Amino acid sequence: MTGDPLTGDPLGPLQGVRIVDVGTLFAGPLSATLLADLGAEVIKVEHPRKGDTARTFGAQKEGVGVYWKSLARNKRCITLDLSQPAGQVLFLALAEHVDVVIENFRPGTLERWNVGWEELKRVNPGLVLLRTSAFGPGGPYSGFPGYGTLAEAMSGFAHATGSADGPPTLPQMPVADGIAGVFGAMGILAALYHRDARGGTGQWIDNTIYEPIMRLMELMLCEYDQLGIVRQRQGNHIPDSSPRGAYESRELGRWVALSGSSNETALRIFTAIERQDLVDDPELATNQGRLAHADRINAAVARWIGLHTVEEVLERFRAVDAPVAPVYDSAGIFADPHFRSRETLVEVADDDLGTVTVPNVIPRFSATPGGIRFTGPARGEHNLEVFGGLLGLEAAELEALRADAVI
Repeated sequence: MTGDPLTGDPLGPLQGVRIVDVGTLFAGPLSATLLADLGAEVIKVEHPRKGDTARTFGAQKEGVGVYWKSLARNKRCITLDLSQPAGQVLFLALAEHVDVVIENFRPGTLERWNVGWEELKRVNPGLVLLRTSAFGPGGPYSGFPGYGTLAEAMSGFAHATGSADGPPTLPQMPVADGIAGVFGAMGILAALYHRDARGGTGQWIDNTIYEPIMRLMELMLCEYDQLGIVRQRQGNHIPDSSPRGAYESRELGRWVALSGSSNETALRIFTAIERQDLVDDPELATNQGRLAHADRINAAVARWIGLHTVEEVLERFRAVDAPVAPVYDSAGIFADPHFRSRETLVEVADDDLGTVTVPNVIPRFSATPGGIRFTGPARGEHNLEVFGGLLGLEAAELEALRADAVI
Protein backbone atom coordinates (compact mmCIF):
# COMPACT_ATOMS: atom_id res chain seq x y z
CA MET A 1 0.00 0.00 0.00
CA THR A 2 1.76 3.17 -1.14
CA GLY A 3 0.61 6.64 -2.04
CA ASP A 4 -2.52 6.39 0.15
CA PRO A 5 -4.53 9.61 -0.21
CA LEU A 6 -5.50 9.35 3.46
CA THR A 7 -1.97 9.93 4.71
CA GLY A 8 0.01 11.40 1.82
CA ASP A 9 3.66 10.48 2.08
CA PRO A 10 4.60 9.46 5.66
CA LEU A 11 8.16 9.54 6.92
CA GLY A 12 10.30 6.54 7.74
CA PRO A 13 11.19 3.05 6.57
CA LEU A 14 7.70 1.68 7.27
CA GLN A 15 5.97 3.90 4.73
CA GLY A 16 3.12 1.92 3.20
CA VAL A 17 2.43 -0.23 6.29
CA ARG A 18 -1.04 0.36 7.74
CA ILE A 19 -1.88 -0.63 11.31
CA VAL A 20 -5.06 -0.64 13.38
CA ASP A 21 -4.39 -0.12 17.09
CA VAL A 22 -7.35 -1.28 19.14
CA GLY A 23 -5.41 -1.64 22.39
CA THR A 24 -5.73 0.37 25.59
CA LEU A 25 -3.27 1.91 28.03
CA PHE A 26 0.34 0.98 27.35
CA ALA A 27 1.81 -2.25 25.97
CA GLY A 28 -0.17 -2.71 22.75
CA PRO A 29 -0.51 1.00 21.96
CA LEU A 30 3.23 1.54 22.53
CA SER A 31 4.02 -1.11 19.91
CA ALA A 32 1.87 0.89 17.50
CA THR A 33 3.51 4.20 18.48
CA LEU A 34 7.01 2.86 17.89
CA LEU A 35 6.04 1.73 14.40
CA ALA A 36 4.16 4.97 13.69
CA ASP A 37 7.34 6.88 14.52
CA LEU A 38 9.04 4.91 11.75
CA GLY A 39 6.45 5.82 9.15
CA ALA A 40 3.63 3.30 9.54
CA GLU A 41 0.13 4.70 9.23
CA VAL A 42 -1.63 3.89 12.50
CA ILE A 43 -5.38 4.12 13.00
CA LYS A 44 -6.20 4.24 16.70
CA VAL A 45 -9.60 2.78 17.65
CA GLU A 46 -11.30 3.97 20.85
CA HIS A 47 -14.69 3.41 22.44
CA PRO A 48 -17.04 6.27 21.40
CA ARG A 49 -17.87 7.31 24.98
CA LYS A 50 -15.05 5.96 27.17
CA GLY A 51 -12.01 6.50 24.99
CA ASP A 52 -8.64 5.02 25.91
CA THR A 53 -7.86 5.23 29.64
CA ALA A 54 -4.39 6.44 28.68
CA ARG A 55 -5.95 9.79 27.72
CA THR A 56 -6.30 10.73 31.37
CA PHE A 57 -3.49 8.63 32.88
CA GLY A 58 -0.97 10.57 34.93
CA ALA A 59 -0.63 14.33 35.20
CA GLN A 60 -3.00 16.67 33.36
CA LYS A 61 -2.68 20.27 32.29
CA GLU A 62 -5.97 22.15 32.02
CA GLY A 63 -7.76 18.81 31.84
CA VAL A 64 -5.50 17.43 29.09
CA GLY A 65 -3.46 14.31 29.83
CA VAL A 66 0.15 15.13 28.98
CA TYR A 67 1.31 11.50 28.58
CA TRP A 68 -1.32 10.87 25.91
CA LYS A 69 0.25 13.49 23.68
CA SER A 70 3.36 11.33 23.24
CA LEU A 71 1.84 7.85 23.50
CA ALA A 72 -0.73 8.60 20.78
CA ARG A 73 1.52 10.69 18.54
CA ASN A 74 1.40 9.97 14.81
CA LYS A 75 -1.93 8.11 15.20
CA ARG A 76 -5.23 8.89 13.52
CA CYS A 77 -7.96 8.51 16.14
CA ILE A 78 -11.35 7.03 15.36
CA THR A 79 -14.17 5.79 17.57
CA LEU A 80 -15.89 2.43 17.22
CA ASP A 81 -17.91 0.27 19.61
CA LEU A 82 -16.81 -3.30 18.96
CA SER A 83 -19.48 -4.72 21.26
CA GLN A 84 -22.18 -3.70 18.75
CA PRO A 85 -22.79 -5.81 15.63
CA ALA A 86 -22.57 -2.74 13.39
CA GLY A 87 -19.23 -1.89 14.98
CA GLN A 88 -17.97 -5.41 14.35
CA VAL A 89 -18.93 -5.16 10.67
CA LEU A 90 -17.01 -1.90 10.36
CA PHE A 91 -13.99 -3.30 12.16
CA LEU A 92 -13.79 -6.30 9.82
CA ALA A 93 -14.15 -3.95 6.84
CA LEU A 94 -11.27 -1.92 8.24
CA ALA A 95 -9.19 -5.08 8.71
CA GLU A 96 -9.43 -5.77 4.97
CA HIS A 97 -7.43 -2.60 4.28
CA VAL A 98 -4.58 -2.98 6.80
CA ASP A 99 -1.43 -4.99 7.36
CA VAL A 100 -1.53 -5.25 11.13
CA VAL A 101 -4.04 -5.26 13.97
CA ILE A 102 -2.80 -4.67 17.53
CA GLU A 103 -4.86 -5.53 20.60
CA ASN A 104 -4.12 -6.09 24.28
CA PHE A 105 -7.40 -7.22 25.80
CA ARG A 106 -7.85 -10.19 28.08
CA PRO A 107 -7.69 -13.40 25.98
CA GLY A 108 -11.02 -14.20 24.36
CA THR A 109 -12.29 -10.62 24.20
CA LEU A 110 -12.04 -10.25 20.42
CA GLU A 111 -13.67 -13.66 20.01
CA ARG A 112 -16.54 -12.54 22.26
CA TRP A 113 -16.98 -9.58 19.91
CA ASN A 114 -16.93 -11.85 16.84
CA VAL A 115 -13.75 -10.25 15.49
CA GLY A 116 -11.19 -12.84 16.61
CA TRP A 117 -8.39 -14.35 14.56
CA GLU A 118 -10.63 -16.67 12.56
CA GLU A 119 -12.84 -13.79 11.41
CA LEU A 120 -9.88 -11.48 10.75
CA LYS A 121 -7.89 -13.92 8.64
CA ARG A 122 -11.03 -14.78 6.68
CA VAL A 123 -11.32 -11.20 5.46
CA ASN A 124 -7.55 -10.65 5.19
CA PRO A 125 -5.34 -13.79 4.94
CA GLY A 126 -2.18 -11.66 4.97
CA LEU A 127 -3.02 -9.89 8.20
CA VAL A 128 -0.62 -9.84 11.17
CA LEU A 129 -2.38 -9.75 14.55
CA LEU A 130 -0.38 -8.80 17.64
CA ARG A 131 -2.11 -10.06 20.79
CA THR A 132 -0.55 -8.74 23.99
CA SER A 133 -2.03 -9.88 27.28
CA ALA A 134 -0.92 -10.15 30.88
CA PHE A 135 -0.35 -13.92 30.92
CA GLY A 136 -1.08 -15.24 27.42
CA PRO A 137 -3.97 -17.24 25.93
CA GLY A 138 -3.08 -20.51 27.67
CA GLY A 139 -2.04 -21.68 31.13
CA PRO A 140 -3.59 -21.40 34.60
CA TYR A 141 -3.37 -17.59 34.73
CA SER A 142 -4.74 -16.90 31.26
CA GLY A 143 -8.04 -15.46 32.41
CA PHE A 144 -6.59 -13.35 35.21
CA PRO A 145 -6.52 -9.56 34.90
CA GLY A 146 -3.06 -8.06 34.93
CA TYR A 147 -0.98 -4.94 34.52
CA GLY A 148 2.72 -4.27 34.22
CA THR A 149 3.02 -4.07 38.01
CA LEU A 150 2.23 -7.78 38.25
CA ALA A 151 4.78 -8.57 35.57
CA GLU A 152 7.45 -6.53 37.36
CA ALA A 153 6.67 -8.54 40.50
CA MET A 154 6.47 -12.03 38.96
CA SER A 155 9.45 -11.64 36.63
CA GLY A 156 11.89 -11.29 39.53
CA PHE A 157 12.53 -7.62 38.75
CA ALA A 158 11.01 -6.22 41.95
CA HIS A 159 12.60 -8.86 44.17
CA ALA A 160 16.08 -7.94 42.95
CA THR A 161 15.52 -4.18 43.08
CA GLY A 162 15.91 -2.01 46.17
CA SER A 163 17.98 -1.75 49.32
CA ALA A 164 19.12 -4.92 51.06
CA ASP A 165 17.13 -4.01 54.16
CA GLY A 166 14.16 -2.59 52.24
CA PRO A 167 11.12 -4.01 50.46
CA PRO A 168 10.96 -5.22 46.84
CA THR A 169 10.86 -2.08 44.71
CA LEU A 170 8.55 -1.39 41.77
CA PRO A 171 9.42 1.27 39.18
CA GLN A 172 7.44 4.50 38.90
CA MET A 173 7.26 4.14 35.12
CA PRO A 174 5.44 1.38 33.15
CA VAL A 175 8.65 -0.59 32.61
CA ALA A 176 7.14 -4.03 31.92
CA ASP A 177 4.55 -2.56 29.55
CA GLY A 178 7.29 -0.63 27.77
CA ILE A 179 9.48 -3.68 27.29
CA ALA A 180 6.47 -5.67 26.09
CA GLY A 181 5.70 -2.87 23.63
CA VAL A 182 9.19 -3.07 22.16
CA PHE A 183 9.04 -6.88 21.87
CA GLY A 184 5.60 -6.58 20.27
CA ALA A 185 6.91 -4.14 17.66
CA MET A 186 9.82 -6.48 16.96
CA GLY A 187 7.39 -9.37 16.50
CA ILE A 188 5.31 -7.40 14.03
CA LEU A 189 8.36 -6.52 11.94
CA ALA A 190 9.47 -10.17 11.89
CA ALA A 191 5.99 -11.30 10.83
CA LEU A 192 5.84 -8.70 8.06
CA TYR A 193 9.28 -9.80 6.84
CA HIS A 194 8.10 -13.41 6.77
CA ARG A 195 5.02 -12.41 4.79
CA ASP A 196 6.53 -9.92 2.37
CA ALA A 197 10.12 -11.07 1.86
CA ARG A 198 9.73 -14.81 2.31
CA GLY A 199 6.37 -15.34 0.64
CA GLY A 200 4.67 -16.38 3.86
CA THR A 201 1.14 -15.83 5.12
CA GLY A 202 -0.36 -13.68 7.82
CA GLN A 203 -0.24 -14.91 11.41
CA TRP A 204 -1.03 -13.95 14.96
CA ILE A 205 1.59 -13.19 17.59
CA ASP A 206 1.29 -14.18 21.26
CA ASN A 207 3.02 -11.49 23.34
CA THR A 208 2.64 -11.29 27.12
CA ILE A 209 3.55 -8.50 29.49
CA TYR A 210 5.46 -10.71 31.94
CA GLU A 211 7.68 -12.66 29.53
CA PRO A 212 9.55 -9.75 27.85
CA ILE A 213 10.75 -8.30 31.15
CA MET A 214 11.59 -11.80 32.37
CA ARG A 215 13.66 -12.26 29.21
CA LEU A 216 15.87 -9.42 30.43
CA MET A 217 16.27 -11.10 33.82
CA GLU A 218 18.17 -14.00 32.23
CA LEU A 219 21.36 -13.34 34.22
CA MET A 220 19.74 -14.22 37.51
CA LEU A 221 17.70 -17.03 35.96
CA CYS A 222 20.83 -18.69 34.57
CA GLU A 223 22.48 -18.32 37.99
CA TYR A 224 19.60 -20.10 39.66
CA ASP A 225 19.39 -22.84 37.03
CA GLN A 226 23.07 -23.76 37.17
CA LEU A 227 24.17 -22.71 40.66
CA GLY A 228 21.02 -22.48 42.74
CA ILE A 229 21.70 -18.81 43.46
CA VAL A 230 18.71 -16.65 44.35
CA ARG A 231 19.82 -13.07 43.77
CA GLN A 232 18.96 -10.68 46.60
CA ARG A 233 18.57 -6.93 46.77
CA GLN A 234 21.84 -5.04 47.11
CA GLY A 235 20.82 -1.45 46.53
CA ASN A 236 22.93 0.10 43.77
CA HIS A 237 25.64 -2.56 43.98
CA ILE A 238 25.62 -5.85 42.10
CA PRO A 239 27.42 -9.16 42.69
CA ASP A 240 28.85 -9.15 39.16
CA SER A 241 31.33 -6.28 39.17
CA SER A 242 33.06 -3.81 41.47
CA PRO A 243 33.09 -0.87 41.74
CA ARG A 244 29.54 -0.18 40.65
CA GLY A 245 26.85 2.01 42.11
CA ALA A 246 25.45 5.47 42.75
CA TYR A 247 27.46 7.75 45.04
CA GLU A 248 26.47 11.04 46.65
CA SER A 249 28.66 14.02 45.95
CA ARG A 250 29.62 16.86 48.29
CA GLU A 251 26.44 18.59 47.12
CA LEU A 252 23.66 17.11 49.25
CA GLY A 253 21.16 15.21 47.09
CA ARG A 254 23.32 15.21 43.94
CA TRP A 255 24.66 11.83 42.88
CA VAL A 256 26.80 10.22 40.21
CA ALA A 257 26.75 6.65 38.89
CA LEU A 258 29.67 4.56 37.66
CA SER A 259 30.56 1.02 36.72
CA GLY A 260 33.92 -0.73 36.56
CA SER A 261 32.91 -3.89 34.77
CA SER A 262 36.25 -4.44 33.03
CA ASN A 263 39.74 -4.55 34.56
CA GLU A 264 40.88 -1.51 32.59
CA THR A 265 37.84 0.51 33.59
CA ALA A 266 38.21 -0.36 37.27
CA LEU A 267 41.86 0.74 37.25
CA ARG A 268 40.90 4.04 35.64
CA ILE A 269 38.34 4.60 38.40
CA PHE A 270 41.02 3.93 41.04
CA THR A 271 43.22 6.47 39.27
CA ALA A 272 40.38 9.00 39.15
CA ILE A 273 39.87 8.79 42.93
CA GLU A 274 43.63 9.17 43.46
CA ARG A 275 44.15 5.72 44.96
CA GLN A 276 47.36 4.42 43.41
CA ASP A 277 47.48 1.80 46.16
CA LEU A 278 44.35 0.23 44.72
CA VAL A 279 45.81 0.37 41.22
CA ASP A 280 48.94 -1.45 42.44
CA ASP A 281 47.13 -4.03 44.61
CA PRO A 282 47.42 -7.44 42.86
CA GLU A 283 44.31 -8.67 44.66
CA LEU A 284 42.27 -6.06 42.78
CA ALA A 285 43.63 -6.84 39.32
CA THR A 286 40.69 -9.13 38.44
CA ASN A 287 36.94 -8.77 38.75
CA GLN A 288 36.71 -11.73 41.12
CA GLY A 289 39.39 -10.21 43.30
CA ARG A 290 37.59 -6.87 43.38
CA LEU A 291 34.32 -8.59 44.27
CA ALA A 292 36.03 -10.15 47.27
CA HIS A 293 36.98 -6.65 48.43
CA ALA A 294 33.86 -4.84 47.22
CA ASP A 295 33.10 -3.18 50.56
CA ARG A 296 36.58 -1.67 50.78
CA ILE A 297 36.45 -0.48 47.19
CA ASN A 298 33.01 1.08 47.47
CA ALA A 299 33.99 2.84 50.68
CA ALA A 300 37.02 4.35 48.93
CA VAL A 301 34.97 5.49 45.92
CA ALA A 302 32.20 6.91 48.12
CA ARG A 303 34.69 8.75 50.32
CA TRP A 304 36.42 10.51 47.40
CA ILE A 305 33.21 11.40 45.57
CA GLY A 306 31.69 12.69 48.80
CA LEU A 307 34.45 15.30 49.01
CA HIS A 308 33.81 16.73 45.54
CA THR A 309 31.07 18.43 43.58
CA VAL A 310 29.38 16.64 40.71
CA GLU A 311 31.19 18.82 38.18
CA GLU A 312 34.52 18.08 39.82
CA VAL A 313 33.81 14.35 39.73
CA LEU A 314 32.81 14.44 36.08
CA GLU A 315 35.86 16.49 35.10
CA ARG A 316 38.29 14.22 36.95
CA PHE A 317 36.81 10.93 35.71
CA ARG A 318 36.61 12.12 32.12
CA ALA A 319 40.22 13.30 32.25
CA VAL A 320 41.36 9.70 32.82
CA ASP A 321 38.69 8.16 30.54
CA ALA A 322 36.78 6.55 33.41
CA PRO A 323 33.03 6.14 32.83
CA VAL A 324 30.77 8.24 35.05
CA ALA A 325 27.41 9.96 34.71
CA PRO A 326 25.28 12.29 36.81
CA VAL A 327 22.07 10.87 38.24
CA TYR A 328 19.45 13.06 36.61
CA ASP A 329 15.93 13.98 37.54
CA SER A 330 13.61 15.28 34.80
CA ALA A 331 14.98 18.81 35.10
CA GLY A 332 18.51 17.51 34.61
CA ILE A 333 17.47 15.61 31.50
CA PHE A 334 15.95 18.74 29.96
CA ALA A 335 19.08 20.79 30.74
CA ASP A 336 21.75 18.39 29.50
CA PRO A 337 23.77 19.86 26.57
CA HIS A 338 24.45 16.49 24.93
CA PHE A 339 20.77 15.62 24.87
CA ARG A 340 19.99 19.03 23.41
CA SER A 341 22.69 18.66 20.77
CA ARG A 342 21.36 15.27 19.64
CA GLU A 343 17.72 16.38 19.95
CA THR A 344 17.01 13.48 22.25
CA LEU A 345 13.92 15.47 23.24
CA VAL A 346 12.02 17.48 20.63
CA GLU A 347 9.38 20.18 20.84
CA VAL A 348 6.24 19.50 18.79
CA ALA A 349 3.27 21.78 18.10
CA ASP A 350 0.04 20.72 19.79
CA ASP A 351 -3.52 22.00 19.38
CA ASP A 352 -4.32 21.80 23.10
CA LEU A 353 -1.06 22.68 24.81
CA GLY A 354 0.66 24.90 22.27
CA THR A 355 3.80 22.79 22.23
CA VAL A 356 4.88 19.60 23.99
CA THR A 357 8.37 18.23 24.42
CA VAL A 358 8.59 14.48 23.90
CA PRO A 359 11.30 11.83 23.39
CA ASN A 360 12.52 11.78 19.80
CA VAL A 361 12.19 8.84 17.40
CA ILE A 362 14.58 5.95 18.03
CA PRO A 363 16.44 4.28 16.48
CA ARG A 364 17.62 6.75 13.84
CA PHE A 365 17.92 5.82 10.17
CA SER A 366 20.42 7.43 7.81
CA ALA A 367 18.36 7.08 4.63
CA THR A 368 14.76 6.82 5.83
CA PRO A 369 14.44 8.73 9.10
CA GLY A 370 11.22 8.58 11.05
CA GLY A 371 9.53 11.62 12.54
CA ILE A 372 6.83 12.99 14.80
CA ARG A 373 4.18 14.34 12.49
CA PHE A 374 1.62 15.31 15.15
CA THR A 375 0.82 14.68 18.81
CA GLY A 376 -2.01 12.64 20.32
CA PRO A 377 -5.28 13.75 18.65
CA ALA A 378 -8.77 14.25 20.04
CA ARG A 379 -11.09 11.27 20.36
CA GLY A 380 -12.70 10.52 17.02
CA GLU A 381 -10.82 13.33 15.27
CA HIS A 382 -10.27 11.25 12.13
CA ASN A 383 -13.61 9.45 11.87
CA LEU A 384 -14.51 11.21 8.64
CA GLU A 385 -11.10 10.62 7.06
CA VAL A 386 -11.01 6.91 7.90
CA PHE A 387 -14.65 5.83 7.61
CA GLY A 388 -15.36 8.18 4.73
CA GLY A 389 -12.03 8.29 2.92
CA LEU A 390 -10.85 4.73 3.47
CA LEU A 391 -14.10 2.77 3.74
CA GLY A 392 -16.16 5.06 1.51
CA LEU A 393 -19.09 5.65 3.88
CA GLU A 394 -21.42 8.50 2.98
CA ALA A 395 -22.21 11.38 5.32
CA ALA A 396 -25.71 10.04 6.03
CA GLU A 397 -24.29 6.65 6.99
CA LEU A 398 -21.78 8.24 9.36
CA GLU A 399 -24.50 10.34 10.99
CA ALA A 400 -26.63 7.22 11.53
CA LEU A 401 -23.67 5.42 13.11
CA ARG A 402 -23.08 8.40 15.41
CA ALA A 403 -26.74 8.47 16.38
CA ASP A 404 -26.58 4.79 17.33
CA ALA A 405 -23.32 5.37 19.30
CA VAL A 406 -21.47 2.89 17.04
CA ILE A 407 -18.84 5.55 16.31
